[in-house]
Amino acid sequence: MEHPEGALWNKHVLPHIDYLKTLVEQCRLLASGPVRGAPLRAGFLVMRADNRGEVQSMIDDDPFAQKGVISALTIEEWDPLFGLLADYSSKQSPADLAEAR
Repeated sequence: MEHPEGALWNKHVLPHIDYLKTLVEQCRLLASGPVRGAPLRAGFLVMRADNRGEVQSMIDDDPFAQKGVISALTIEEWDPLFGLLADYSSKQSPADLAEAR
C-alpha cells in the first residue's frame, strides 16, 4: 500500500490507524507497519482472510481507501508455513516441496 505524504495523509492517518486497530482486535490483521526506504510513504499489512474478496473488502473499508489516499496497492496470497505465524498457515506443503523429499 503506497500513499503520498502531505495534507491528505495527515488528515486521514488517525482514522486509518483506528481502523487497523479494529482489524487487529477482530484477528483479521495480524501485522502492519511502514515500509522503510520506499520512494513513497508505504505500509505492509498481513491480513487474515478466507479469500481475496475478503481482503479487498477490508481495504475498501479503510479510511485511506475511502478518501483516495492510497496511490498503489498490491494484494498477494501468502501461506506462512514456517515461523511465528505458522499457526495461521494451511499446514499443507506445496506439491513441489513434497516431491523434493
